[in-house]
Amino acid sequence: MPSAEFAMIYRYFSDLGRGDAVDLSVGDDCAIMRLGEGERLATSIDTMVVGVHFPSDSFPEDIAFRAVSAAVSDLAAMGARPLGMTLALTLPEVDELWLNAFSQGLAAAVGAYQLPLVGGDTTRGPLSISVQVMGALPMTLALLRSGARVGDQVYVSGTLGDAAGALAFLKGQWQPTPDYAEYLLNRFNRPRARLELGWALLGRATAAIDISDGLLADAAHVASASGVKICIEPQLLPLSAALCSHDCRETVLQWALGGGDDYELCFCLPVDESPPVGSTRIGQVQAGVGVDSGLDMDISHGYQHFDD
Repeated sequence: MPSAEFAMIYRYFSDLGRGDAVDLSVGDDCAIMRLGEGERLATSIDTMVVGVHFPSDSFPEDIAFRAVSAAVSDLAAMGARPLGMTLALTLPEVDELWLNAFSQGLAAAVGAYQLPLVGGDTTRGPLSISVQVMGALPMTLALLRSGARVGDQVYVSGTLGDAAGALAFLKGQWQPTPDYAEYLLNRFNRPRARLELGWALLGRATAAIDISDGLLADAAHVASASGVKICIEPQLLPLSAALCSHDCRETVLQWALGGGDDYELCFCLPVDESPPVGSTRIGQVQAGVGVDSGLDMDISHGYQHFDD
């Protein structure tokens, strides 16, 4: 019933639409956003489905925050400034308690990224969340996948493999200590998109991508777009103490190289560029094709949604 749908939207989402770039928010047929002088629009969309991207027993507030972070990470990878987002929410039923918790997680993400919710849609079906983000870029600058050059150094932000380690814990495949488990779960449920790093890399990095499908898979996108070979040195990978508490080094490396959902940035810098604080050099760009980690691991394809 439309009236019930609109009441739900206004109750849980209408207060999240205020922002400096918003001329018109939730409540009309379209939102109206404002770009600054000399700016252009960057936009991306991300969908998460229950049982595919998050467990069915995940807390609603974590689902909301994680869905927004995954989409915002694409803005970070381009060096874009957030303007606003829209949300398409598919629900099996109207559960007031669930919606209240979900809206709290959404509000936390709006505040964390200064990214107002300016519109969206609701429908009935299996639980899924689609977040479309809009951002602003300078007319002459953007981080792309296609600019890596032979001799560039390859860097990543943060630590790698934590989300994969958390997922293994959730599946009962290993048991870290309580403190480490809490850290890993926070990295999976509440990832933080690296917006500030993306802005700092504009005009400096030759190529960049966010790590959503796994380091090897995402680095392969950069290699393909740039027509180069990316060589990764596994011994240089930044790993958290929580992940390294696992007793199998090979498993840890598999998570760091092939696990997705870290939402860190992988980027290339000319050899004379100083890396930003908090980033780690993990390899270099060479002539050739593809990605080489020196390890016999068939995980460069990353996560495939439609594989059996």
